[in-house]
Amino acid sequence: MTFIGVVNSIEAIELRLTPLRKQLAAHPLYPRIRTLGHVRLFMESHVFAVWDFMSLLKVLQRTLTCVDLPWVPTPLPVSRRFINEIVLGEESDEYQGRPISHFEIYLEAMEQVTADTRAIRHVVSCAPLGVDRLSFEGVPVAAKEFVETTFGVIHRGSSAAQAAAFAFGREDAIPDMFRSLVRQLNQEMSGELYQFVWYLERHIEVDGDDHGPQSLKMVADLCDDDPALWEEASQAAEEALRARLRLWDGVLTQIEAS
Repeated sequence: MTFIGVVNSIEAIELRLTPLRKQLAAHPLYPRIRTLGHVRLFMESHVFAVWDFMSLLKVLQRTLTCVDLPWVPTPLPVSRRFINEIVLGEESDEYQGRPISHFEIYLEAMEQVTADTRAIRHVVSCAPLGVDRLSFEGVPVAAKEFVETTFGVIHRGSSAAQAAAFAFGREDAIPDMFRSLVRQLNQEMSGELYQFVWYLERHIEVDGDDHGPQSLKMVADLCDDDPALWEEASQAAEEALRARLRLWDGVLTQIEAS
């Protein structure tokens, strides 16, 4: 596909997603979070999005890099490098002088504010048995449905759809409005949210100017000049944002009932 064709295809997806992005940016959840208890409820659901992101990342690593023996070089070297960079940061970043995944940092942040980690730890403990053996006992309904949407695209979607869910569904999912709110709460609560703030700020840093364009390049690489793949990518991106909105709706319902 020509450069102009790629640009037009990406722009078509972004245009299709504009109403959903506006809904996400203006979601009533953000201003409703006012106390540490509200932050705990948010984290107890959002942690599942932090966790299942890694499986979406890993399926793309499997597609774009060689993880088999004997090793052979794979095509699409720019996207290959991009996904390996993301894996390095997400799976083994450096925090306080030690290598640690962002998921583990998030769990520690939850413990710092005494959020309940039992449900997510139970799910992760089942993971070695396989996806079919995951137990969602005690998991908020909206978080469970979010994970099911993610694994749906992992198991049934094309690589192009997976890349689109990653690029459009995970980039900038938490707006500046929420990050500012958490920073303010951290100040008011004598640093109790320090690690959560670090997690949010780190994602601003690593998801900066380079990663956005590179994630779109990855989508273009995997769609190539196949109109059917571009349509599937567009549908997957839309569903990823709808799943995020449903997750936020679920957290808002919990907060209003608390």
